[in-house]
Amino acid sequence: MSETIETEQIDILEILRLLPHRYPFVLIDRILSITADQEITALKNVTINEHFFQGHFPEKPVMPGVLMLEGMAQAGGVLAYYSEPENIGTKLLYFAGLDKVRFRNPVGPGDQLIYKLHLLKKKRGIQKLAAKAFVDDKLVAEAELMASFG
Repeated sequence: MSETIETEQIDILEILRLLPHRYPFVLIDRILSITADQEITALKNVTINEHFFQGHFPEKPVMPGVLMLEGMAQAGGVLAYYSEPENIGTKLLYFAGLDKVRFRNPVGPGDQLIYKLHLLKKKRGIQKLAAKAFVDDKLVAEAELMASFG
């Protein structure tokens, strides 16, 4: 049975407890909702202070698509750890693949990214997730992500 988790406790400190990532590579700020073994919604506030805007691109800052994918993966990591809490602090979650990646619209400073992921299937230790990123309810990126604990 899937458990809906109270999200008030899933702030940046809890994200840092679960994930091995650290600045400047933490690409989610807060979890908005989560149901173990099912779905997660996470938030990333995009600011002009992001290190990647110095070079991508100084005259027209655009968040690199690969970093949106990483943000989706980090949200998926939080979902995976809440779904299999015995792995917290003992195993890392590794990317195993990406499919159906599409970038729909650019993301820049001042945007608030909302990542929505849901579990498609779990088979032989591999999790497959459908992931979408939105800004103001407009789809900006989507992909299918695969990961496994190692």
